[in-house]
Amino acid sequence: MSIVVGYLATPEGRTALEAATVEAQKRSTRLVVVTSHQGNDRELRGTPDEELALNEVCRGLDERGVPHEVRLVARSRDVADDLIAAAEENDGSLIVIGLRRRSPVGKLILGANAQRILLDAPCPVLAVKPELAARVAPVVERELAGTTSRE
Repeated sequence: MSIVVGYLATPEGRTALEAATVEAQKRSTRLVVVTSHQGNDRELRGTPDEELALNEVCRGLDERGVPHEVRLVARSRDVADDLIAAAEENDGSLIVIGLRRRSPVGKLILGANAQRILLDAPCPVLAVKPELAARVAPVVERELAGTTSRE
């Protein structure tokens, strides 16, 4: 079993990665990080900033003791298909995605990729918003420290 997370170096991506990491630690399972880079399927490459961010992600997961795999996909491909395929191929028990803040009109229609993931995923989907990260962080830290009391 594994947890699959869609990651980009954005506030939404970082929040999704953090939530997925906490879930992987709780469940003692592997994390599959799906991220996109410029290029095609044969020759994936990122900008220096993207490569640096991805190296930091891997280093952070190593430091936290989370077994992981990074799956690079071409930016032109369909993100929803890539996340669903990763979940199917890795016996995914959960997909974690980040949602961005939307305008009032945008709230009527969920993003196309998020909607497809929610409807077509072979497992539960956890959708997180960056605004919640500040409120959730203290709770997560307590859980990881082995306490559940609230301050």
